[in-house]
Amino acid sequence: QVQLVESGGGSVQAGGSLRLSCTASGHSISKYCLGWFRQAPGKEREGIATIDSDASIDYDDTVKGRFIISRDNEQKTLYLQMNKLKPEDTAMYYCALGYRRWYEGSWCSRKGTFEVWGQGTQVTVSS
Repeated sequence: QVQLVESGGGSVQAGGSLRLSCTASGHSISKYCLGWFRQAPGKEREGIATIDSDASIDYDDTVKGRFIISRDNEQKTLYLQMNKLKPEDTAMYYCALGYRRWYEGSWCSRKGTFEVWGQGTQVTVSS
């Protein structure tokens, strides 16, 4: 059974950067679709970035050009480099792992089903 643990969250001023990490234990992650999600208070959870087993990437428009998702299968770790942070990026950030399945034109869709979730790490951006 794979377990995911996020780290790297914190408080930062607008314009700053943070790097989130998500480390898996118990199983290889190389064949899976991986993603980062976030949920702000009073809002629904949204998928912001996914990276497929072939390293193909998809970003939500709200983070495109500012955030970079990457994966290190050997280290069983998923990353999210967040640059030019804005107050509206404030949220709990979650990483997730899912089987590759075709949904809305992608084998690794941000709106697809993810089987394993981390516990979340808080990111707070002040103006």
